Amino acid sequence: MHYNVTAADHGLPYDPFKAVVAPRPIGWITALDRDGRVNCSPYSFFNAISDKPHMVAFGGGGMKDARAFIEETGEFTCSLSTFDLREEMNRTSAPLPRGEDEMAFAGLEAAPSKFVKPPRVKASPAALECKYLQTVPLTSLEGVTNYFLIIGQVLGIYIDDAFIRDGIVDTGAMRPIMRAGYDQYFQVGPEQMFKMTRPPGGGNFNERKR
Repeated sequence: MHYNVTAADHGLPYDPFKAVVAPRPIGWITALDRDGRVNCSPYSFFNAISDKPHMVAFGGGGMKDARAFIEETGEFTCSLSTFDLREEMNRTSAPLPRGEDEMAFAGLEAAPSKFVKPPRVKASPAALECKYLQTVPLTSLEGVTNYFLIIGQVLGIYIDDAFIRDGIVDTGAMRPIMRAGYDQYFQVGPEQMFKMTRPPGGGNFNERKR
């Protein structure tokens, strides 16, 4: 198969794009509006985009609550989505009325953050506490803007000490889940992890300063 995206002539019942760009990290974003109301929602168009300084970004369509709240108050958190929390994460994707607490709806407990006001998901083994930097409109070749990229700088990182072993975070033991296409997800565990050393000077982790 080799198809024209504009013509969508793939001949399949569903667009395969997301199945090819996979697996994708899930940004489980929490933000507050000016009145302190909580929004918690998962975004699979999410990733780290810089480590000096630490920055993350997520993309979404239109003016959803996450974007609106972040632009109002300038902060957000991102909690790690794990296999053990898969059902709760999925429930927070429900299209609730603005200001209705998705954490409460999903049966999740919030934990206070240290560096920003929005809380993190208490049961999640890791979370990023972020300061909002900017919103970038994603304008197509046709001049249409349907999606926006929200960028934040990480001010603080929470990690459950149970997953720090010999000075290294055991990501596999956290069993994060990642998005695929359609209604599919991936689970990542220790058995999927392997090591690979880059050529000298190629950016190996132990060549970098803290």
